[in-house]
Amino acid sequence: MGSLTLEVLFAFALASVLIELTPGPNMAYLALIAASEGRRPGLAAVAGVALGLSVVGVAAALGVAALVSASDLAYEALRWAGVGYLLWLAFDGWRGAGRETIDFAPLGSSNWRYFRRGLITNLLNPKAAVFYVAVLPTFLVARDAVLGEVLILSGIYVGVATTIHAGIVLAAGAAHRFFDDPARARRLGRALSLALALVAIWFAFKTAR
Repeated sequence: MGSLTLEVLFAFALASVLIELTPGPNMAYLALIAASEGRRPGLAAVAGVALGLSVVGVAAALGVAALVSASDLAYEALRWAGVGYLLWLAFDGWRGAGRETIDFAPLGSSNWRYFRRGLITNLLNPKAAVFYVAVLPTFLVARDAVLGEVLILSGIYVGVATTIHAGIVLAAGAAHRFFDDPARARRLGRALSLALALVAIWFAFKTAR
């Protein structure tokens, strides 16, 4: 653990919880999937999100995130790619709202698709990279063990985020059976798709430099 004390780790975990409880792209997307498709696709998306956050965390530890944060061109390209992908997910959700779904999808089919979408969404989310660059360094202690400390804190952040995301899926998934009726499922799916589109628009302007 190096120079990271329990006090520092607790403070970082608390900051991570507060950040993850703030509505954003992950929360809207996971709620949409769990409420309209069921818990298993939602949890598959959670796994994809977790892997995406882990990849960005490792990249931050190796200095890639710092380069993206310092380059306006790289930041803007990644940001708009993420916004475009979120809008596409919203459109796809709107178009498919109310279609017959299977809660327990066969391994390797729809669950893999949602895992892949969750992964791509976070790889194209520059705010994840900026979190590792702007927030995480505040909690670093040892100048001679930065890589190790970044990896430890990144692991804590991914753990906190994954726990909260899984809670969102379980809560939204409970509503899935209530919306078994096609008409209600269509209204829910389109409402959540619209919410996801609004989040994407908010994300576009909120993260503008």
